Amino acid sequence: MKDQVEKIIKFQNVSKVFPGVRALNNVSFDIKKGEIHALLGENGAGKSTLLNILHGVLTEYDGEVHLNNQIVKFKNANDAIHHGISKVHQEVSLIPELSVGQNIVLGYEPKKGMLIDNKSIHEKANEILSKLRCNFKSEDKAGSLSTGEMQMVAIAKALYHKAEVISFDEPTASLSKSETDSLFEIINELKQNGITILYVSHRLEEIFEICDRATVLRDGTFIESFHVKDVSKEQLIRKMVGRDVSSFAVRNKKGMIGEENVLEVKGLTINNVFEDISFHLKKGEILGFFGLVGSKRTDVIRTIFGAEKKSNGTILLNGKEVDIKSSQQAVKLGLGLVPENRKTQGFLKFFNNADNIALTKLEKFTKFGLISHKKKTENCETYINEINLRPANPHYLTNELSGGNQQKVVISKWLSSDASILFLDEPTKGVDVGAKAEIYRVMEGLLEKGKSIIIVSSELPEVLGMSDRIIVMREGRKVIELKNNGLKEEDVLQYAMGVTKNESQVI
Repeated sequence: MKDQVEKIIKFQNVSKVFPGVRALNNVSFDIKKGEIHALLGENGAGKSTLLNILHGVLTEYDGEVHLNNQIVKFKNANDAIHHGISKVHQEVSLIPELSVGQNIVLGYEPKKGMLIDNKSIHEKANEILSKLRCNFKSEDKAGSLSTGEMQMVAIAKALYHKAEVISFDEPTASLSKSETDSLFEIINELKQNGITILYVSHRLEEIFEICDRATVLRDGTFIESFHVKDVSKEQLIRKMVGRDVSSFAVRNKKGMIGEENVLEVKGLTINNVFEDISFHLKKGEILGFFGLVGSKRTDVIRTIFGAEKKSNGTILLNGKEVDIKSSQQAVKLGLGLVPENRKTQGFLKFFNNADNIALTKLEKFTKFGLISHKKKTENCETYINEINLRPANPHYLTNELSGGNQQKVVISKWLSSDASILFLDEPTKGVDVGAKAEIYRVMEGLLEKGKSIIIVSSELPEVLGMSDRIIVMREGRKVIELKNNGLKEEDVLQYAMGVTKNESQVI
């Protein structure tokens, strides 16, 4: 009887089929009250579908969902909220013109007669914000908050609705280290107060740091639930992907670096953003850019690619000076950019896989002004096999793929363009370990073809594992350039965090 009371959520034989895809297949497991429970699996494993069922977003499915030993069938997301089920999304969306308190109670405003009771809003919101140890007030404008503070508002909203269960979907993807530490403290306090946490993250170190138990899904099927402390990182990955995959980026092929510089950047500057950035890139090399939040790594790459206007500086391609004023010009010069935000910048929402992959080189599929859809489909099928795209369907809408498979389409778009230099900005952000291994394999394949890569990543193990050299940035400046000969994380972090006083060195 005690075991029954401990189970706050139970999924029983839950299945969900979308047109042509079985997203969940007879999934059964339980979640205990007051635990932090990780939901793990590769992109496309069924995690999002299961959470959407729990949160009332998907209402048509087979099987049963039990809440506190009662079968529930939510009509919509608001119905789930009324039953104490809330979600903190990966990208928290607030209305910037409204106050923090107004965002917290939005749609559920307390009334005084026929009018909204603003005094009550701020009293209740400030009480919750105080419990969360926030250093901002209900009366403050939401548009003035940092990303980490917006996460706190999302948690405050869940507490306002007296949530018993809160799910977190990749909550640290855009947070700094200090914001992540603060979030973990709050999550542990929520747990101490009896609130159940569902935690989704591809950062495995977080799972081991904060979670009690974990459930693994693979290809829409339940694999296993277990106590996190009872498994190693390698065992956890094996459960997730069904095979042995290193949890860290590892170079299997080295020694492909040529003598010539394919790219040289001298004194690149955008006033009040970054200044005096100089470096070179050799043929067959992977050059890593690392820095903490606010280091302006992405701004540098976007400027080279012509997406931002430089104030000063010189760019040379294969020894010849170029003045890149647009992204279209950069593409014609043989540059490609996989952007940090794939959903808004990486592909077109209403295009299928074949159309998106063909975007960067439409002339390859055009004859007498007419586009050959057959050629685009054949081109896509080539990359489907090369990158292991799932579902393996050229006509599948890219927007409906899992995050990892969307990223594979974006990378394929640039493989199809025949770009000789690729900029990869957070290439594995929000991507599972299996897809990461495939992306790393593709990167090494590009080097074998004589191409060169600049990788920008906030995941230091990725930068260390894949780069031949590493440039460390801090607050818009190049701090140091390091040859990657057995570098350790602390060797790089000391420069990124400003622990050392050495500036603009090559070691």
